Amino acid sequence: MKFKDYYATFDLPRSATQDEIKRAYRKLARKYHPDVSKAADAETRFKELGEAYAVLKDPEKRAAYDQMGNQWKAGQDFQPPPGFEFGGRGFDPGAGDDLDQNDFFEALFGRQAPGARQAGMHARGEDHHAKILIDLQDAYRGAQRSISLRMPGRDAQGHVAPRERRLDINIPQGIRAGQHLRLTGQGQPGHGDGPAGDLFLEIGFNPHSQFRVDGRDVYTNLPLAPWEAALGCALPLPTPDGALQLTVPADSAAGRQLRLKGKGIPGDPPGDLYAVLTIALPQADSDSAKAAYRAMAAAFDFNPRTQRVN
Repeated sequence: MKFKDYYATFDLPRSATQDEIKRAYRKLARKYHPDVSKAADAETRFKELGEAYAVLKDPEKRAAYDQMGNQWKAGQDFQPPPGFEFGGRGFDPGAGDDLDQNDFFEALFGRQAPGARQAGMHARGEDHHAKILIDLQDAYRGAQRSISLRMPGRDAQGHVAPRERRLDINIPQGIRAGQHLRLTGQGQPGHGDGPAGDLFLEIGFNPHSQFRVDGRDVYTNLPLAPWEAALGCALPLPTPDGALQLTVPADSAAGRQLRLKGKGIPGDPPGDLYAVLTIALPQADSDSAKAAYRAMAAAFDFNPRTQRVN
């Protein structure tokens, strides 16, 4: 989706006051109202005005939107960054309540319920959503972690400003990338006597220099010397849960995958761990090393190019 510049919709700078935004909306809404305007794009422009005003008239939504506006320009490809979440509240009665919410708006604020802020109404708070990254070892063993999320809030003087919220969370053993942790009652506060919403944390893994993950299966490259691959060997294999002893069969070729059943991410059933073999060649950087290579060339009637497929 593309980033939308709500200020440009009203031809206003980001420093515009709430009164300036209100006056610009009323002027342009009258101009492009479908019942009045003869312009071919009147309905589209009117909806764009309603969407922009629904955000900029609300101090908390405007603060959240301004965070994004410092990083993207209108028309750029846009996705909310990891850790961004805003449990959006419903609109005031009036402008914007019939908003045709699009993907960009929902990506920032979620699906909104019209009129949810009407006086005397009791409603459950909106759910919050965020993505967090954990280490692969946490999925193997489980962990307690403290996380920080940025969201708009009010300071002691009642001013809207971004703030950090810290939470202690329990990461269960066996969690996979893409799964969600649900923190009950940690979302948007409810309206009136309504309960708070929930916080949903989508799990992802931090990049690792040695391991890559596919579902519950884990892959790692295992470099071998030519004689280890040819003759076979037993050696320690690093895993996210500690080293294991691995037996490499003789005549193993590069690209062969040795499966360690049940040694992937824990679960029911657990995943598997795959050691992907690679062949590392020693450098011929001395007279003795060069002599060893010449001896190998003389000892073997071997041409690797005969194995190529046309």
